[in-house]
Amino acid sequence: MKNFKMKKISLIILLIGLSWQTMESQLIPNLGGQRAGISAFQFLKIGVGARAVGIGESFIAIANDASALYWNPAGLTQFTDDQFIFSHTEYLVDLKHEFFGAAYHLSPSDAIGISLTSLNTDPMQSTTETQPKGTGRYFKYGDLAIGLSYGRRMTDQFSFGITVKYIEETLDILKMRGTMIDLGTYYWTGLGSSRFAIVITNFGADVAPTGNVTLFDGQNISSFQSFSPPTQFKIGFAMEPYENETNKITTTIELNHPNDNAENVHIGAEYKWKEWVFLRAGLKRTIGESLLGKDNSSSNDLSFGAGFVVPVLTTKIGFDYAFANYNLLGSAHRVSVNLAY
Repeated sequence: MKNFKMKKISLIILLIGLSWQTMESQLIPNLGGQRAGISAFQFLKIGVGARAVGIGESFIAIANDASALYWNPAGLTQFTDDQFIFSHTEYLVDLKHEFFGAAYHLSPSDAIGISLTSLNTDPMQSTTETQPKGTGRYFKYGDLAIGLSYGRRMTDQFSFGITVKYIEETLDILKMRGTMIDLGTYYWTGLGSSRFAIVITNFGADVAPTGNVTLFDGQNISSFQSFSPPTQFKIGFAMEPYENETNKITTTIELNHPNDNAENVHIGAEYKWKEWVFLRAGLKRTIGESLLGKDNSSSNDLSFGAGFVVPVLTTKIGFDYAFANYNLLGSAHRVSVNLAY
């Protein structure tokens, strides 16, 4: 009984903290616009996996498949099978975003994983002041991230994880490189199926481009301004308000504090019928904006998704799709395949 009371008190403290953070963010002026554009490697903030994106990218307190390599490395201990995941995104302005991940369990309490993320464009023609229609030379823009992850279950309730990432960005003849880490925790409260997670992503030193650029007047530049990585602090909560042998509803909420934009909250839900059909929906809102209606501080708001799982011998193959609305910028479509064995 005493242990149950302690868990209940911990949950109440968590909820009070979430409420206070939201209230504080609403009382303090929104400084998101003033922080915009101060960090590099923005592709690291593009969500991976159609399942997670379908529920509004509110996933760190779920993170029970191989996409945990991106969302919360502590989630690697929340599933027992070994998995592969491939995610493809038709992103805005003809950008292509790819993610591959593999998770392997060393023991019931330890898991490792590797992930690869890329963002690239088709070749673009170079232009100058005197040749606005093109010089005949082409260049490309591309991002690459390689991550190594480890997750460990410390107790039946608490897990932690870490990811170390090498990042590289190429813009024509300029390159920018850096090393960052993600830290994640995952905790089952003991009150029904409720759990919460805390994650810090993309933590590292400032980075600056390297290379030489010759301007139109002949001036050569080889020194550039440095930028911080796109560090984010996240806290999430998830639970199943309804579950039986056939139907299962998972709800989740997540508060996100980025270093280069305004605080925002993500809300999502997933419906599962039996073990093979899924429907999902999600909502993003900037703190201070109304819950319903247009979010004037962010272009991305609504997302929807669906998926199904096909058993093949001793493996399960999951197919997922997600649609994300970006208002004036258009929309993004994601597909992902998950192989569990």
